[in-house]
Amino acid sequence: MTLHIERARSRRPITWLTVVGVVLLPVLIGGILVAALYNPAERLDSMSAAIVNEDEAVTIDGQAVPLGRQLSAGLVEGSDEVASNLDWTISNADDAAGGLANGTYQAVVTIPANFSAAATSTAPGGTPEQALIEVSTPPDAKVVDDAITAQVTAAAASIMGSQLSQVYLENVFLGFTTLGDQLGQAASGAHELADGATKAADGATALADGTVRLGDGATGLASGASALGSGLDTIASGTRDAASGATQLATGVYAGADALEASGLVPDGVSGYATDAASASAEAARQIGAVAPTLGELATECATVSTDPAFCAELTTAAANTGAAADSAVDAATAAGYASGALTQFDTAGTAEFVTRFRTIGGSASALSGGLGQLASGTEQSADGARRLGDGAAQLAGGIDEAGSGATSLASGVTTLAEGAASLADGLDQASAAVPSYSDDEATNLATVVADPVATDGVGSSLFGASAVPLLATLALWFGGVGTFIALQAASRRALTSRAPSALLALRGLAPAAALGAVQGLLVAGVVQLAAGYDWGAWSLFAGLCVVAGVAFAAVNQALVAVFGGAGRWIAALVGVLAVATGIVSTVPGVLSQAASLLPTAPAYNGMLAALTETGGMGAAVAGLLIWSGLAFVATTVAVAGRRVARQSDLLAVAPQPA
Repeated sequence: MTLHIERARSRRPITWLTVVGVVLLPVLIGGILVAALYNPAERLDSMSAAIVNEDEAVTIDGQAVPLGRQLSAGLVEGSDEVASNLDWTISNADDAAGGLANGTYQAVVTIPANFSAAATSTAPGGTPEQALIEVSTPPDAKVVDDAITAQVTAAAASIMGSQLSQVYLENVFLGFTTLGDQLGQAASGAHELADGATKAADGATALADGTVRLGDGATGLASGASALGSGLDTIASGTRDAASGATQLATGVYAGADALEASGLVPDGVSGYATDAASASAEAARQIGAVAPTLGELATECATVSTDPAFCAELTTAAANTGAAADSAVDAATAAGYASGALTQFDTAGTAEFVTRFRTIGGSASALSGGLGQLASGTEQSADGARRLGDGAAQLAGGIDEAGSGATSLASGVTTLAEGAASLADGLDQASAAVPSYSDDEATNLATVVADPVATDGVGSSLFGASAVPLLATLALWFGGVGTFIALQAASRRALTSRAPSALLALRGLAPAAALGAVQGLLVAGVVQLAAGYDWGAWSLFAGLCVVAGVAFAAVNQALVAVFGGAGRWIAALVGVLAVATGIVSTVPGVLSQAASLLPTAPAYNGMLAALTETGGMGAAVAGLLIWSGLAFVATTVAVAGRRVARQSDLLAVAPQPA
């Protein structure tokens, strides 16, 4: 069955088979493109990839950590957000290289030997190092294979990195809590140190004051000891004089006793001599008695001011001898007094008794002389000791003065220490209050957020995004229009002989193409709905845009062929290529983007995108398609009108040749 539609470049009639072919062309184009490219993430299992795990596990706190094995398991298990996963094979380096070369594997992921060591290098004591994995694809890999492999591998690596970061940060946050507790303990210790240092400073100040007083006492002791030495020298001199007098007394008394015994009478003057002896003995007893208590006190206090035990012993002995000499002097004075009294009262009959008493007095005087000699020697030794004591006390006073200066410096230093310790304690209190504290659950939750602080919502898994279907549908309908005027005649061959207006002839060529374009648009929308399953309301708008685009593309392609002939089909192909080039990625050069925005494919794409998404511009897209349709029809009409003018060359070409 034939139709009254002119075929392009042939006078054969158009059949229904030709019409069906023209109608199905965009359906086949659109169906193939949608089936091959739409949502490739759902068919990841058709790609084969190998995992080469060369990682060597590390040991942390006595526990093996095989992160390479964990990453391999994560790649094989896939993600909950993606419906499918690559077909992974655990392999070795040689097999992976061979499979990559012969096409068995579309990608190879290699986990190096130091992966675990590098991934855990952030632990205390380690040198931080970034863990790396290597992704290899064959040179003849498909256009998007690298992107798919990189996306899947990067997702797995990112998840593992987030887990490692979470563990690390959790330890850090718990470390904050521990640090805060330790700073609190340090602050308490610093407060105790400050209190102790303050007390020590008070003690050091008191020590400095005490050393000053002790130094003054030692200086006084040195002066007193020097004076004591001088006094003891005087006492020693007097004591020796007394000893000499006692010796003379003893000699005189013995001589008197001998004379008395020889004469039997008391000689004249003996009584006065006895009186003089008694007075001398009494004076010696008084002087010696005055020295004896002083020496006793010095002997008692010697151990508290002198470090020379021999000197203290000598002083004690001198004190004892002085006491004994004083007692002897008292006895001699008493005996002399008795003798003097007796001599004045008794007569010659008592001569024998007096001789005995005189001899007793002489013995006492002799004993007194010996005691006074020992006392003089002891007193001289005491004087030497007192002088040595004075020298030692002077040295002690100098040392105490130095100790006092040191004690003053110590007090100043300990006071500074106390102030510094107090400042340290206050600073540690502030630091302890400033350091955050977390429970285990709080640390875990915070580490989870900090390890992955930014998340995305609403990002689809399709590598082509929401614009894929509008772009593919636009291309299918555009090349459907190109195919339509490969089969149909754009401008009627009967234009030269027809009496119909040029606009009507142009419309007769457009009408079947427009009908085919409308059917093509409806069928392409149906294929898209089968593949994507859009909401019926959105799909209805999309289907309407497809019908309008099919009609508009038919009009534009008719005009291109009518105006430019065969070159018009070349231009149409270039328009389709430009639409593809500028619709895949936004990084195309600005000149190409601006040129594409002026093409008839731009409003069709924008309208379909507005129908399927929340993007606006539906009205502008429809208006743009209608404008292009009108301009194309005008251009076709002008082209038809031009063909209705016969040129001489054309007439000669069809005229019969003369014989």
